[in-house]
Amino acid sequence: MAKSSVLAPEALLQQLGGRLARIRLDRNLTQAELAEQAGVSKRTVERLESGAAATHLSGFLRVCGALGLLARIDALIPEPLPSPIAQVKLRGRQRQRASSTRAPVPSPKKWEWGDR
Repeated sequence: MAKSSVLAPEALLQQLGGRLARIRLDRNLTQAELAEQAGVSKRTVERLESGAAATHLSGFLRVCGALGLLARIDALIPEPLPSPIAQVKLRGRQRQRASSTRAPVPSPKKWEWGDR
């Protein structure tokens, strides 16, 4: 696949759809057979293969599951790894929430004799 930052979303969807169609044909499945195995309508398979943007992600994942491609889904969006500095700070723990920006704490007024 070409760099996704260069491709328009429509072109990327068409490439993904074309790949799904080739895999389906390599496995000698009709669109109707794949739709039945995936638990989606035949029209959903048609839309996915044509690159139509109106399809749902759940339908895409079901079709990928029926084709045995879910094991490779991690390559699409890999698990983000913390930076080496963040790994040292976390010491094996996982972050549970994002931190907000903190306002600087004003320094207290210097105490002098006679102040109460």
